[in-house]
Amino acid sequence: MFAGIDLGTSGCRLIIIDADEIIHHESQIRYPSSHQQTPMLWWDSVCELLHTVPANLRQALQAISVDGTSSTLLLCDANGEPSSPVLMYYEACAAAEAQRIKSVAPIESGAHGANSSLAKLLYLLKKQPLSNHPHHYALHQADWISAKLSATYGYSDENNALKLGYDPIKRCYPDWLIRLLDEHHIPPQLLPKVKPPASYLANIDTKLAQQFSLPQHLAIFSGTTDSIAAFLATGAHQVGEAVSSLGTTLALKLLNNQPIFVPELGIYSHRLWDQWLVGGASNSGGGVLQQFFDNERLIELSRHIDTGQPCHLDYYPLPHIGERFPSADPHKLPKLTPRPSSDIDFLYGLLNGIAKIEATGYQCLQAHGAVRPHKIYTVGGGSQNPTWTQIRQNQLSIPLITIKQHEAAFGSAKLAKKGYDS
Repeated sequence: MFAGIDLGTSGCRLIIIDADEIIHHESQIRYPSSHQQTPMLWWDSVCELLHTVPANLRQALQAISVDGTSSTLLLCDANGEPSSPVLMYYEACAAAEAQRIKSVAPIESGAHGANSSLAKLLYLLKKQPLSNHPHHYALHQADWISAKLSATYGYSDENNALKLGYDPIKRCYPDWLIRLLDEHHIPPQLLPKVKPPASYLANIDTKLAQQFSLPQHLAIFSGTTDSIAAFLATGAHQVGEAVSSLGTTLALKLLNNQPIFVPELGIYSHRLWDQWLVGGASNSGGGVLQQFFDNERLIELSRHIDTGQPCHLDYYPLPHIGERFPSADPHKLPKLTPRPSSDIDFLYGLLNGIAKIEATGYQCLQAHGAVRPHKIYTVGGGSQNPTWTQIRQNQLSIPLITIKQHEAAFGSAKLAKKGYDS
């Protein structure tokens, strides 16, 4: 049996699968909405979830892997105890540090931005310098939970480490980063050692094994970010397979045989072993639809759209001014007129407009060196709308596959299995 733990934006989830990737156990805990997230909140949630696993499944566990939110960072002492506040993925507090990084880092680096892990590391050490605090490790959320499980600190994975300045092409911390740390009197040993996802870290901590009646040989494998774990959950694994996420926004990810970095268009690449996950995210998506219709009305109107007839409305649906991908234009205006008298026709125009953005997005990736997708897995709330699926099919002319299982914890469980099988 193989366990995946997902530390998501609003809660923690555990999924256990067998060798055939059949789910045998699933449980989750939602964080209190008013509660500031802390490392101990994460750890208490993980422990509570482990207690929910039936004893026979606990004894059968062979491997665990953990995913967490990207660029959530904390500092720890030599024993792994938090020695700084945690800075969450959404906290863009390190504007001055981001400007310094911008002056030395290559444009394609994942360390850019005020909410990058590296900017947060510099910010934390400015507020709590090494001279006065026992900082020993800089760790991401998934790094720290994996370390708590194994009592082995100081490791990260290639996906979480990207925003810490790690170079996924050369597979090391680059010289510009080491010089930047030296400038701030930060020893490079503070940075975690980086391994590919699904790499062996250590066996379960002996005391934890006794506490939860877990096998002493239970192995802990390196994890990934929550978004990449969700990608892995779909089953996409071959070059040319893509995942479109139709949530509040539209996000595209495509497995490619080489990395692509076009920062001005928001095109980025994550290393996945010997392949590359390239993609971008538009501001368009389901959020625009919710400005006009609730879910019940969306479902009802969708049933009456005749997808066999062409749509004559040329919309560019955006929830507000500005677009990221497939064109980076902070001044781009939503185009939602003329509005027909029929809500059915109006919704057809919106759905078709978003579908055209999706098709243009994949064309944009191809124009910058990506392969043409031969299969697109679809996740998110929009994937459950068969009318929208047909509209997208008309625009894309690529086989579309709706995925029911896209929980990040399932992707992490698959990572645990991959690590164990290796």
